Amino acid sequence: MKKNLVITISREFGSGGHKIGELLAKELNVPFYDKKIIDKAAEKTGLTADFIAEHEQRYTSSLMFNLAMGNYSRTGELPLHDKIDIVESDIIRDYASQGSCVIIGRCADYVLENDFDCLNVFIYADDIKKIERIVNKYSLEPKKAEKLVKETNRSRSKHYNYFSGKIWGDRRNYDLMINSSTFTPEECVKMIISAAENIK
Repeated sequence: MKKNLVITISREFGSGGHKIGELLAKELNVPFYDKKIIDKAAEKTGLTADFIAEHEQRYTSSLMFNLAMGNYSRTGELPLHDKIDIVESDIIRDYASQGSCVIIGRCADYVLENDFDCLNVFIYADDIKKIERIVNKYSLEPKKAEKLVKETNRSRSKHYNYFSGKIWGDRRNYDLMINSSTFTPEECVKMIISAAENIK
């Protein structure tokens, strides 16, 4: 695999992308960054990790959108959500600068664009499979799981679209897209590793 390659994994909620990322990092013996980003952001901002986890993707605007529209508070400070974006972006760049790793979500593909060697992966799944996975993982009734899947993915899409100016899930933004409904997590890992070994 290319030296100091960062593998970013964007994923639909319910696709199993987090598990695939964990397995991938373990197989490659590289750091895995997801909750660690939240914990580090909490340390830097003074906010609780739970608060950041709950609010980091519930955005109605973004840093760039606010800059364009002049949407600052009366004190001239950026909105809290934009501050979280900035802090998390700095953390992601710092982790990427330390060497090969796997980073989950948080627009990492966009944050690291042009400055780091990355393999950008998008994991998606059929709606039925996503709902089944959430039902089993959180012991929810199917209707509640379906609502949670739709709301979470809508939030992820809005956040990514505003923050990056790109379209979440658009094939042009990724090097590899995998339907996890078709393959096991282990098979997905093998495909990503194969892509990483052959990336130019």
